[in-house]
Amino acid sequence: MSSIRPFRALRPEPAKAALVSAVPYDVVTAAEAAALADGNPLSYLRVSRAEIELPPDTNPYADAVYATAARNFARLRAAAPLVEEVAPTLYLYRLRMGDHTQTGIAATFSVDEYERDVIVKHEKTRKDKEDDRTRHIVELRAQTGPVFLTYPASAAVDKLVANATEGPAARSPLFDFTAPDGVTHTVWPATDDEAAQITAAFEDIPALYIADGHHRAASAMRARHALAGDGQTEGESEADWFLAVAFPHNQMQILPYHRVVKDLAGRTAANLMNGIRAAGITVTPGTDTPAGPGEVAMYLDGAWHRLLLAPAAADAAPADRLDVSRLYDQVLAPLLGIGDPRTDKRIDFVGGIRGPQALSAAVDRGAAAVAFALHPTRIEDVMSIADAGGIMPPKSTWFEPKLRDGLLVHLI
Repeated sequence: MSSIRPFRALRPEPAKAALVSAVPYDVVTAAEAAALADGNPLSYLRVSRAEIELPPDTNPYADAVYATAARNFARLRAAAPLVEEVAPTLYLYRLRMGDHTQTGIAATFSVDEYERDVIVKHEKTRKDKEDDRTRHIVELRAQTGPVFLTYPASAAVDKLVANATEGPAARSPLFDFTAPDGVTHTVWPATDDEAAQITAAFEDIPALYIADGHHRAASAMRARHALAGDGQTEGESEADWFLAVAFPHNQMQILPYHRVVKDLAGRTAANLMNGIRAAGITVTPGTDTPAGPGEVAMYLDGAWHRLLLAPAAADAAPADRLDVSRLYDQVLAPLLGIGDPRTDKRIDFVGGIRGPQALSAAVDRGAAAVAFALHPTRIEDVMSIADAGGIMPPKSTWFEPKLRDGLLVHLI
């Protein structure tokens, strides 16, 4: 079973929601965050990426960054203003991006279940990023951005969500705005009766899966232990729960995560093409978009090529059957000399939201020598690999649309 719990959200007044809300802290660089927050004193990026208000050479993990974040958080609470709900509440959070729509449950979720793997992970985390968000949570005594969860779709939950947002009992949303990136964010508070029914229905959900936000979830766990170690919490407390929005798996949208490599490891373009063919990969002229799984679009020497990857070994682990793994095993490692993709500086990753044109542009301007556009990973593969205790290859999923920070904050 999966536990969800209403919480007393700290949230902006509806008229200020669009100004306060911000993209997740980890999808933009400091320069991009500064540009997005420019001219908007209410932007939540001034809390989640407080280094944008300090000199450009400031270490993002410096004490001054967390002190500035805490100051800006207090200032934002008064200026927006941010108001704390009188009673614990569940929320229904709808994302609309073009023709795609998904509706999730915003609530707090059990840190204990995260530790017991009822909330399943599929990605390794980095200590420096965990340290950063853990300190951010502890300094602010707040989880300021939600974890993005998914769960096996439930007809019972679907019906409850539809009744609350579209049925006869539907009411006007609390928030409803379109962000600068074109994504519409709509949030409804659930009634007490709706919250009770949704909470009960989640008891039949066998597991929850982290889609985006592994570092946020791990940091919420570490913050809970840090606060308990300081004697600040006793027994069950708000720190035993973390903020997240959970969506049914059949509404999730995964975009591809592409690769660009800075050089050809001493090869010529013709030599690389010969090596790819010798590896058992079919190469034909192609477009910038793979037609399906097993295909990769490669941009090299001013042209797009279609690569049909060789099958994985019959005894390969599920994660090794993914296109990102097969591309690494068949081309990136043996022919281009790429080591650990988490640390190798010769490879970079381009989220699918930027489109394949970003790949050809990188090669044409000399920032990369070759680019590879992949087909999206399926959510079913993510879930099955997580169920087996496996780890997804780095940068293999790009979930879109993204949630916004600052709309719903969990005070601990």
